[in-house]
Amino acid sequence: MVKIRLRRVGAKKQPSYRVVVADSRSPRDGRFIEVIGFYNPRTEPETVSIKEERALYWLSVGAQPTLAVERLLKNQGTLDRFERLKQGESLEALAAEAAQVLEVVEDVGLETRPEPATTEPEEEPELVETRDEVEEKALPAAEVVPEQEAIEAEEEGEDEEGEDEVTP
Repeated sequence: MVKIRLRRVGAKKQPSYRVVVADSRSPRDGRFIEVIGFYNPRTEPETVSIKEERALYWLSVGAQPTLAVERLLKNQGTLDRFERLKQGESLEALAAEAAQVLEVVEDVGLETRPEPATTEPEEEPELVETRDEVEEKALPAAEVVPEQEAIEAEEEGEDEEGEDEVTP
């Protein structure tokens, strides 16, 4: 079976791909029949260039695109033109239409995919209260004050006298 698929090229951790027509039994980066385009997912926006006429030819003779290539062809409109080719339109007319669409996109500078939606900046989170502040809010004021007064009284008594009381 003949497949239209991606062939990885590029340096380590910097992938780019060639869109190739290959036998399904050959390895991913191995033997292929024809290179019909390239795809670079690392650019913003993604760079996709596929020879429309060759892609339509291979689809018409029974080549099956992989899921990734099918997505690329759908975004370019090639699969829609292939459906029209199956209904009887000529290959030359469809290829000319694809060339006109490509020229308009290049002239106007339109992107082939929509811009990502912008999000509102998140509000800064409120500062978290310390454990003591949380406990003070949780306890009634009547319980907190006597304990604090007793502690303060003991501290004041030691500071004024200078020595602790000794019992005989």
